[in-house]
Amino acid sequence: MTRRHLALAVAGTPILTVVLALGVRAAPAGRWETRAPMLTQRTEVAAAAVGGKIYVVGGFVPGGVTQDVEEYDVAANVWRRVAPLPAALHHAAAVALGGKVYVLGGLTANWQPVNTVYELDPAANRWTTRRAMPTARGAHAAAVAGERIYVIAGQSPGGDTASTEEYNPATDTWRSRAPAPTARNHLAAAAIGGRIVSFAGRVGGRNIAVTEIYDPRTDSWTRGAPIPTPRSGIAAAAVDNVIYVFGGELGRPTTYAESEAYDPAANTWTTRAPLPTPRHGLAAVTVENRVYVISGGPRPGGSYSSVVEVFTPAD
Repeated sequence: MTRRHLALAVAGTPILTVVLALGVRAAPAGRWETRAPMLTQRTEVAAAAVGGKIYVVGGFVPGGVTQDVEEYDVAANVWRRVAPLPAALHHAAAVALGGKVYVLGGLTANWQPVNTVYELDPAANRWTTRRAMPTARGAHAAAVAGERIYVIAGQSPGGDTASTEEYNPATDTWRSRAPAPTARNHLAAAAIGGRIVSFAGRVGGRNIAVTEIYDPRTDSWTRGAPIPTPRSGIAAAAVDNVIYVFGGELGRPTTYAESEAYDPAANTWTTRAPLPTPRHGLAAVTVENRVYVISGGPRPGGSYSSVVEVFTPAD
């Protein structure tokens, strides 16, 4: 702001008028609404959407780890149970590609990372086991770019990994790609413009703020602007050309309500309307330009919810 604009503001001209005169607008906050809750309370879930339906898999429930899978019909606002996962898992990752849901890795009831890959055919309501990942891991991130699935970082048997691995469902094959700059767990990632952006997470029990961007075309990583609120146990989803990051835990005696938006083209962050229900271990899935933020623990550590809150970015 120039001295002239500052003088106008001090003289009584509203600050917003001055800002608009400069051609700068505050980021719209967006809006939230509540939808029908899940059938079960959970945390540390994974989710993906196919054909207007969202599939929520695994996670902790009161009493242990579940194999249950719930399907949410977005148009009808109705939940139902479908074929269970072949194994009970928490801290897994899920993506959708080619009309199928893929659940990759995760942790067992005794917190052991696994390298399993399960494919759900929603039309047949049937799970198939696919070729295992080269690296067992949980609390990792996965995203789809160019008809391939990319799995990034996470907790492996030897500790946190920076490994990046690419899966081709058409050939049921894996290959290793350039490792991420930072080995970490409890991060999130989303694909946009053919690239995959990974956010935040945890290293040695400490939240970090890093943003790292993978380009599959060049098999290379670059750094982006760090997330304003370092956190872990988060979820991320893209709408149009912006990625939204929700929730998290650690670093405070409570969970995070923060919603922050990353614009990869400008490499900038903005703050959006906070989660109505702060939580960690949640899932975020985009359907028709709205983000469905599902389940998660409202308190740090072992807690559960069936909450479904939907975020609509402002125009």
